Amino acid sequence: MSKRMLGMVAIPLVLSILSACAPARTEKVETVAEEPSTTSRFLAAAREQNINLFGEVDGGPNSTYFTRSAGSLQQHSFADIGSDLDPDLDAQGRRFVFASTRHNRAADLYIKSVDGVAVTQLTSDPGADIHPVWSPDDTRVAFASNRGGTWDIWMISADGGQPVQVTSGPAEDVHPSWSPDGTQLVFCSLQANGGQWELWIADAVASGRKRFVGYGLFPEWSPTGPTIAYQRARERGSRWFSIWTLTLVDGEPRYPTELAASADHAMILPTWSPDGNRVAFAATDRTPLDRPGGSIGSGLFDIWVMNRDGSGKFRLTDGHTASFSPVFAPNGRVYFTSSRGGSENVWSQVPASPLLSGAGEEKLTEVSQPMASPRTEQRARPTSSMIIIPDEEN
Repeated sequence: MSKRMLGMVAIPLVLSILSACAPARTEKVETVAEEPSTTSRFLAAAREQNINLFGEVDGGPNSTYFTRSAGSLQQHSFADIGSDLDPDLDAQGRRFVFASTRHNRAADLYIKSVDGVAVTQLTSDPGADIHPVWSPDDTRVAFASNRGGTWDIWMISADGGQPVQVTSGPAEDVHPSWSPDGTQLVFCSLQANGGQWELWIADAVASGRKRFVGYGLFPEWSPTGPTIAYQRARERGSRWFSIWTLTLVDGEPRYPTELAASADHAMILPTWSPDGNRVAFAATDRTPLDRPGGSIGSGLFDIWVMNRDGSGKFRLTDGHTASFSPVFAPNGRVYFTSSRGGSENVWSQVPASPLLSGAGEEKLTEVSQPMASPRTEQRARPTSSMIIIPDEEN
């Protein structure tokens, strides 16, 4: 569902999917034919497939896609028609690759320098290309696309050319993340007729070998080792998402660990700092009622940062607008998608935080409470079609 548009069709931005981690019914989502509005962003994808940040299937015709202080805030993309989503920084922090609907209703991939103006188009296809991520050596970009009829993982040279298909078949595969050595990709997959999102690893070659490693959504491989962060839903109650990690030992998943959870907030789209010591994620109090089609709360999405052991959580963004899909730059700056300008674009901010000052943790319940501001900002907010969860017995 929001580097990176499906946590929870398409992030960010995006793909056709289904409900979180608990067993649930699967449904297909209709493609939106009309132009997205400022307050309700939709990603028209091939074959009527879309995926949102929570990985939920909307029973209605529209599935919203949202892929990721003031003194350090900078804007890096400037789409006024469509949306720029799912940024990922290269190893030097000079360029970012992102998905965008600025030219077409179905997202294509683009590359831009962090301080420049020119935008280079990397892919062009009637289908949607989303969730781009640089390889560790910056020579390739992995991404998810439904250009073949279902969502699969693809790769393309950073210089362009013909994309290479890594996964195929009836499953919906999205949100790739590279292993530190660049030989493998972890991604999440919804199997045909399946009821849960799964984590898989594939060799980063055409038709790469695949293996199952667990259940969850939007995995992110640590750049420094065999640990993978991901979001996972509880199987009862509110089914809020929380942030987890697993560690690969001789290729096998071990030590599933919950790093961050809340009784009244969902935590989604985790990402690692380059040194592997911090994790950034988005948090929201938006959730449907306990039935499909339930209304959404009035909270917003904000970016949070914590230590890799879950300690020292603090909020990075200001609570005035929706912010998604965080990704760290090598210099520690956090890039993300935000609607603070009225359209979704790529912004960044320096995480001056309690982690640096030694202060205590900020309570996560403050995530949806806007901080004091000299002026009131009127911004676009996600609509109530964004998060739909099937019925479940508590």
